[in-house]
Amino acid sequence: MESSGELVGFPLVLSDYRACTIPYRSPESDIPNKPTQTELSWIQVFSNSIPSFRKRAEEDDSVSDAPSRAEKFAQRYSDILEDLKKDPESHGGPPDGILLCRLREQVLRELGFRDIFKKVKDNENTKAISLFPEVVNISDAIEDEAKRVENLIRGIFAGNIFDLGSAQLAELFSKDGMSFLASCQNIVPRPWVIDDMDLFISKWGRKSWKRAVIFVDNSGADIILGILPFARELLRHGTQVVLAANDLPSINDVTYLELIDIIEKLKDADGKLAGVETTNLLIANSGNDLPVIDLSSVSQELSYLASDADLVIMEGMGRGIETNLYAQFKCDSVKIGMVKHQEVADFLGGRLYDCVFKYNEVLA
Repeated sequence: MESSGELVGFPLVLSDYRACTIPYRSPESDIPNKPTQTELSWIQVFSNSIPSFRKRAEEDDSVSDAPSRAEKFAQRYSDILEDLKKDPESHGGPPDGILLCRLREQVLRELGFRDIFKKVKDNENTKAISLFPEVVNISDAIEDEAKRVENLIRGIFAGNIFDLGSAQLAELFSKDGMSFLASCQNIVPRPWVIDDMDLFISKWGRKSWKRAVIFVDNSGADIILGILPFARELLRHGTQVVLAANDLPSINDVTYLELIDIIEKLKDADGKLAGVETTNLLIANSGNDLPVIDLSSVSQELSYLASDADLVIMEGMGRGIETNLYAQFKCDSVKIGMVKHQEVADFLGGRLYDCVFKYNEVLA
């Protein structure tokens, strides 16, 4: 199902909004038809991802002649990237993370591929659903509220490592899989490259957020073992929670239809989420179809639900780091995610697999 209606601007973002975090070029100093070093570097990042995407496409049994079409995808997308190296203005350029993602998705869809990661998403969702009770029980056993919230935030980072848009992680996942509980223990030590977690936790007990909008990221451990236990804690805190998920499939990101199904499977016989009432938990179609997001184009549904929110959370490297890290909102905001590209780590001055927790409080 595709989002119906015209896309609109997200109502809580300030007017000087720019989606991409990394400056790919300077209009004042860079030559228009010559690629910058940053552009070339990111073209290579996307080129490195082609083999893993081709492999997933080859295995898509919903598409006839998938191996041949997968090869066409690899060749066609490689040709586009080569064109951009020669002339950054080609293919709607100059290129940035949003355009490079969009071109990749366009090629896949033109060749008939709608959701090449569906099998791995379904498998990971099933495994994560089985672990959900254990994860929330561990959290609920922590009596100190500040320590419980910190544990939940660390769970978001542990879940967020399941990202098949990263060539390195895709290769690691295909070999060994990923363990959520092991990932919780292996998060890089603090201080993180951006680390406002203590400030956020100190505000938790004093804030009464009425409505939080969370832009969610990946399927599997990310949404089920990371975001949903945190969202459940917000519900206990008295906050209405809107989970904004993609309209269409992209990489292993969860879609809003998949998220509705996941939550139905997690509810107990009373319709609760591990004992917590879900009447204040809403699922919204963000209108987005990429692993990154430009908040100048969201669904009218999400715009309406977000209009009076007082907390916005951008989760994941694509939505909260590569785009929107420096976005300013009219309300409190959190950008949270793990750094899974060396180019992002270098830009931020951090480490690969470093963590970002950026909290901005808007004073009334």
